[in-house]
Amino acid sequence: MKTLILAGGKGTRLWPLSRELMPKQFIRMFDDYSLFQKTIQRALMFSKPNEIFIVTNEKYKFRILDDLRELGLELPEENLLLEPVGKNTLPAIYWGIMRIEEIFGDSIVAVLPSDHLIEADKNYEKAFRNAERIAHDYLVTFGIKPTRPHTGYGYIKPGERLEGGYRVAEFKEKPDLKTAKRYVEEGYYWNSGMFMFDTELFIDEVKRLAPEIYSAFEEAATIREAYERVQDISVDYGIMEKTDKAAVVPLNVYWNDLGSFDAIYEVLEKDKNGNAVKIRGRKGYHVGIDSRNNLIMTERLTATVGVEDLIIIDTDDALLVAHRGDSQKVKEVYKRLKDKGDERVFVHRTAYRPWGSYTILEEGERYKIKRLTVLPGKKLSLQMHYHRSEHWVVVRGTAKVFIDGEEILLRPGESTFIPAGVVHRLENPGKVVLEVIETQIGEYLGEDDIVRFDDDFGRE
Repeated sequence: MKTLILAGGKGTRLWPLSRELMPKQFIRMFDDYSLFQKTIQRALMFSKPNEIFIVTNEKYKFRILDDLRELGLELPEENLLLEPVGKNTLPAIYWGIMRIEEIFGDSIVAVLPSDHLIEADKNYEKAFRNAERIAHDYLVTFGIKPTRPHTGYGYIKPGERLEGGYRVAEFKEKPDLKTAKRYVEEGYYWNSGMFMFDTELFIDEVKRLAPEIYSAFEEAATIREAYERVQDISVDYGIMEKTDKAAVVPLNVYWNDLGSFDAIYEVLEKDKNGNAVKIRGRKGYHVGIDSRNNLIMTERLTATVGVEDLIIIDTDDALLVAHRGDSQKVKEVYKRLKDKGDERVFVHRTAYRPWGSYTILEEGERYKIKRLTVLPGKKLSLQMHYHRSEHWVVVRGTAKVFIDGEEILLRPGESTFIPAGVVHRLENPGKVVLEVIETQIGEYLGEDDIVRFDDDFGRE
């Protein structure tokens, strides 16, 4: 069995915890592993490393590689498919299915979202083996037995019984509460968003039911051109709801798509007052007085007094307060901020790069102060800025600095100045992490004021 992992989502409903450059699949939300890493571990139950394929946004390439490296894995280069722009799940899955068939021929492929929380036990393994048996003849989706009426999930009505599953009688959109109760009573399943496809059958169904997708990938000279031609469309809407070959296999495990803060509240352990508190960072702490049934995720001392049923998400640069039950509306906040061009929808104060990370410590109208963390053996691109000068002070480690063709070594406490317009580079030649305080001064301090002349990571 091959595995195709979808890892290109933006996680807009979990802002400000999730940002476009650090979406929920890469966040260590519950333990030391990201949701993406947990998905990789589940994939290894059925597939060898060279049989695992990942479709993701090209912006997430190095986040993917770092997470794989932490797991001790290195996939073949052709197994990482970088979308030039997100066009929903059908183009992503079709590209992945095409690539798998090119390399391995007709194959059975498990398709897994990378941002779900799943308990992968013996029932999980049994369901996937059941799906594998019928996937040559059916496009298989996995159905979760509902634990209660839920208005945030789509539903699947099972029909004719098959070996290990059922033919799909009907897909249902997210219902109101009354309808959800009826669906549960009548034995419907939650639509999990996980699939198992035979590559040949899936390609044939795309050709028949979504010919514009098929022709775009067949006729385009490049993937970028194919993505320019295809519409934004989900595999559910484009294929599964139209095909007469859909089957559902029951998946009797703990599953949560973590699609909202209400879903996260369900997962986290509660105190005696029903508060789910998740402390992030060393300075986080919660004091609750007469506070009940709240979700609180904070990086600082947070006190609540006399509040109930709230969602309080505090990061170092944004605060979200909402009523529980209204968390699906968070994506509207995200949309408003994005329409305004607010950079806080894209990145946290700490941003990750292939060479390490930077954290914005302070900023004003004409200055910005950052802490740069450069991993051993890594170096930033050879670059130049038009609108800002930079002052670097080494805090820890040894820095090798290139300025206008000259090379110097700086140790803790030593510093250097780079005027605007001068070509420069920062490198960590040592075996310990390099930390540098960078002070930027200039008329424009945006991250796009950068001209790269050379880069170890293939960035433009």
